[in-house]
Amino acid sequence: MKALARTLDRLSSVLNSIALWGAVLAVLAMVFAAGWQVLARYVLQSPPIWTEELARRAMVWAGMLGASCAFRAASDPTLFPAMQAVRGAPGMALALIRAAGVVAFAGPVIWFSLFNGQMDMARGFLGRSLNRQAEMLDIPMVWFTAAVPLAFALITIHLLARILMQATGQLPAPAPVAISE
Repeated sequence: MKALARTLDRLSSVLNSIALWGAVLAVLAMVFAAGWQVLARYVLQSPPIWTEELARRAMVWAGMLGASCAFRAASDPTLFPAMQAVRGAPGMALALIRAAGVVAFAGPVIWFSLFNGQMDMARGFLGRSLNRQAEMLDIPMVWFTAAVPLAFALITIHLLARILMQATGQLPAPAPVAISE
């Protein structure tokens, strides 16, 4: 069980590194598109039509990949941050309650990204995006909408790795949490 936990944690770490690089590249694309829009509009007097849409789509990728990285680093917003420091059986119970909340949110997002209510993949979120084109970019919308289920799949992998690491006693001690009054 410990070997499985370590393997899943390594996979989670590698996927997190890839997601972090993807988020950085998306932010750079967003900055480039917005900067080019400003330069072209005010200096060249000829703004291109594609920059706003590229910046918007890059923002989605940056946000979704960044959210998965924040979840992996445990820097996502938490109602009770001190509860993450609890260890032993009570800590495991709290981790499972948190995991149930994550799964209750991520599960339907992933499911309906693939299927609609009648189990038709062609009518799921991704399936509907396959035949749609971006307004100003000649790219199928699925390249943009795929960020949503991908990020939630990454969050689910990070969650499983964290739960297994905690269950096998391999989770490192958490950093002290400052609670402001």
